[in-house]
Amino acid sequence: MEVEKSAEYYLSGAILLIDKPYGRTSFDVVRRVRSIIRKKYRLRDIKVGHAGTLDPLATGLLVLCTGKATRQIELLMGQDKVYTGRGKLGYTTPSYDRETEEEATDVPISGSYDRLMATARNFEGEIEQVPPVYSAVKINGKRAYQLARMGEEPRVKPRPVRIDAFQITSFAPPFFDFRVVCSKGTYIRSLIHDYGQALGCRAYLYDLRREMSGAFSVDMAWKFEELEDKL
Repeated sequence: MEVEKSAEYYLSGAILLIDKPYGRTSFDVVRRVRSIIRKKYRLRDIKVGHAGTLDPLATGLLVLCTGKATRQIELLMGQDKVYTGRGKLGYTTPSYDRETEEEATDVPISGSYDRLMATARNFEGEIEQVPPVYSAVKINGKRAYQLARMGEEPRVKPRPVRIDAFQITSFAPPFFDFRVVCSKGTYIRSLIHDYGQALGCRAYLYDLRREMSGAFSVDMAWKFEELEDKL
């Protein structure tokens, strides 16, 4: 049943599920939602935050909290995530995704679908993962991606993450499709990069979509272009 919206509805705390489109930052979505609510309900200001960043080139579920519900952001960020996506074998990029230009590795793509699946299973469980240098991880007060874009080589420390499932769902060289169930803080870009190294031919993340965060599914989410009407 549709809930009647009011200024108090958003101030007292609402959880909004948005299907973030390709090319938009998570902050773009937060800013758009805040702007619509302020304008429609004549509020000078209202707190709006998200419970877990999606990279601009990723799509899918973005969980937003308004008003008093922003107190739940840390709790919501801690929920497990489900992603689907596509990787490209035989190529690599500095950012581990399509943000930077790809480079061919000149290593032939060898191995069967069975080998791809078996190698993926080796990443399941508790693992140590190094975030990409093109990430928001802070190093001496600066974001790693800022240092990388200035030509520096930031040393990013590994961190523990948990991969509950890493499944290869299809393989049509040089592309493979996958599904990942993981803990918070997991960088899928790093996972695909490390996976390509394990295969011996390198790989980078070509497409990514967040399907779930905790009990929330992207099937429950509003499209970005619907926000004006839905809010």
